[in-house]
Amino acid sequence: MKWGTKYGPEYVNRLYAMVRRHLTGAFSFVCLTDDATGIRPEVRCFPIPPLTVNLKPGQKDHGWNKLTTFDENLHGLTGKALFIDLDVVIVGPLDDFFTWPGEFLIIRDYARPWRRRTITGNSSVYRFEIGKHPDVLAHFRAHTEEVRAEHRNEQEYLSAFMHAKGVLGYWPESWCPSFKYHGIPDWPTNYWTEPFVPPDARIMIFHGECNPPDALAGRRNRRFRFIRPARWVAEFWKE
Repeated sequence: MKWGTKYGPEYVNRLYAMVRRHLTGAFSFVCLTDDATGIRPEVRCFPIPPLTVNLKPGQKDHGWNKLTTFDENLHGLTGKALFIDLDVVIVGPLDDFFTWPGEFLIIRDYARPWRRRTITGNSSVYRFEIGKHPDVLAHFRAHTEEVRAEHRNEQEYLSAFMHAKGVLGYWPESWCPSFKYHGIPDWPTNYWTEPFVPPDARIMIFHGECNPPDALAGRRNRRFRFIRPARWVAEFWKE
């Protein structure tokens, strides 16, 4: 899914190429977007279904558009879908993401020492049956302000809703590690040791202050958090 100007078409094209290299057999690659300019022809582009979120000037959208993937008639698409954020790097096989048991699967949001872990998932990677859970979106559309007052972002709401339905499940923790939390050497070794891919990783998740090109350049957008260039990114994040 791509909207706005934060990510260009190269993110879509590289994600497609990474999926093609790491997924066996035939697949359909779909991008919901407000601008298909520059996206390679193998990608099927469709408009993002409408969402009733009226943002105030300067207010972040917090990813609520992702909920439109649960539209009851998503451009006539059917079947099992694996949603993948644009700003990730695929480093391992993807076939197991389609066969792992569960009705709705998502990353278990990463534990922090200073915060109690909750049921909330990280929606950078989730799997669902297209059209099977339209109530996720219908409830949000009918109660937009209440939902946004109770939940700080779409992944918190999505996790809570699926948990209430009894279908919330998580990927094995090793599959989708966080670059920020699991791929950067501890201080002070981060000054002489490069970032790395943890064992058994399938998809490296970039969230917060660092995206793949930042990691490749050894650039973090926060002070006092030095990293060396993550040269491994160039091996995987390419067309």
